[in-house]
Amino acid sequence: MRALALLVAAGLSLAACSPGAPKGIDKAALDAAVNQRVGDPGTCVLIGETGSGDVVYRFGSAVTCGRVLPACNGATRTVEALLKVTAKSRAPANVSCDSSPDGARTVAWAAGGVETHDELVYAAVMEGDKTPPGVVIADKLSAAFAAAGLIKK
Repeated sequence: MRALALLVAAGLSLAACSPGAPKGIDKAALDAAVNQRVGDPGTCVLIGETGSGDVVYRFGSAVTCGRVLPACNGATRTVEALLKVTAKSRAPANVSCDSSPDGARTVAWAAGGVETHDELVYAAVMEGDKTPPGVVIADKLSAAFAAAGLIKK
């Protein structure tokens, strides 16, 4: 019983540390929309503030979001590093490449400004054996953001 109590307390403390959602957006609705359109255990989506890149929303576990993966340019990076770069430029980035030497797994990156919100940017990564291209992830995220009310169409 004590072990269960410690596990619950640890889970609650970790949840308290994770970011919520952009102002005026229901986190549960945003989580559901992202999960429905791009949900995958190998997916991380971050939304951050333009300029600073401070994270205001995270979809995906800390482990998934903290992975260092091929950046598709000969280097490696984390999704948070991509968010920081995107926060400065708001330039879209949609790339994909092999993430395993045998080509059985791929990684896809998508990033850019959040439509209708000059103050927000996003960065996402998906890695696995059936990963769609980065441009497809970007399109699906746009639909998810709209469904959650983040993008006003």
